[in-house]
Amino acid sequence: MPELPEVETVRRGLEPWIVGARIEKVTLNRANLRFPFPEGLAKAIEGATIVSASRRAKYLLIQLDNGKTVLSHLGMTGSWRFAEHGIDKPPRYYEPGEQPNHDHMVWDISHPKHGKSHLIYADPRRFGFIDLYDDIADSPYLKDLGPEPLGNDFNADEMAEKFKAKKTPIKAALLDQRVVAGLGNIYVAEALHRSHILPTVLAGTLVTAKGKPKAALEDLASAVRQVLIEAIEVGGSTLRDFRNADGGSGYFQHRFAVYDREGEPCPTPLCTGTVERIVQSGRSTFFCPVCQKKP
Repeated sequence: MPELPEVETVRRGLEPWIVGARIEKVTLNRANLRFPFPEGLAKAIEGATIVSASRRAKYLLIQLDNGKTVLSHLGMTGSWRFAEHGIDKPPRYYEPGEQPNHDHMVWDISHPKHGKSHLIYADPRRFGFIDLYDDIADSPYLKDLGPEPLGNDFNADEMAEKFKAKKTPIKAALLDQRVVAGLGNIYVAEALHRSHILPTVLAGTLVTAKGKPKAALEDLASAVRQVLIEAIEVGGSTLRDFRNADGGSGYFQHRFAVYDREGEPCPTPLCTGTVERIVQSGRSTFFCPVCQKKP
C-alpha cells in the first residue's frame, strides 16, 4: 500500500506537467474502482484548469479553477502516469498505441507550455478510488487526520499529548492516522528501528508521569521525519506494484534496515541481533530484539 513518500513522489512527478493544464476531456472506461466514480465526474471537471497538486496523508489532491477538488487514493496498485506528450517529452509509461486493460480513467489535457497529453489513472486490482468535492473540508477521509509528519505541527510534545496513558503498542499507535497522517507499516518499522524502540512497547511508556516526552519519544519523532525525507529523496519504496509518475520504481527498499529482512543481521553498528518478524493486528512487524528496547 503506497504510503506518504510514494504519494508525495507521484505528486512531485505530476505537478510540473499538470498545473496550468486544461482538462479537455475525461474518459471513464468502467463505472467503478473500489467505489463507483462520483456521479457526473467527467462533466464536472471537463473544461477546468488544474491550479495545484497537493497531498494530505496518503491522498493526492488535484485542485481546479472551478473550485472543485479531485481526491485520489492509490490503493495497492493505482498509478497516475502520462501516455505521451505533444511538445515536450516527459518519461512515458506506455508506448503510443497500446491500450492497457487497466487504464480506468483518462484525462485529455492541454498545457500552455507542454502541449497536449493524456493523463491516465491505471489500477489493476482496483483498490484505489477517486472522489470529487466542492469543498475538500467536507471529505470524510481527511476530517480526523493527525498532523503531517513533515510539518511543524508534528513533534514529540504533540505525540506525548496523544500517547499519555495509552495502552496501545507503539507500532499500532503510529499507524493510527488520527495520531500522525500518512505513516504505514514500512516507515513505522524503519523509524522504530532507528530510534531503537521495540514495536511492542506501550505508547504510554514513552511519556513521563508529567505528560512530557521521554528521550526515546524525541528520538522517534526525529526518526519518523528522517526516514520519510530519505524515502522521498529516492522516490519511495517499490515492493511489487508502485510506480511513480514517469513509470519508474522507488529505491528506498534497498535501504530497509528491518522491513522484510527477517533472518538477516541487524545493520546497526556493533549490534549482534538478527531481524525478527512477528504479527501485530494481522500485519507483519519487523524488528531487532537486541538493539530495539523498552524505554
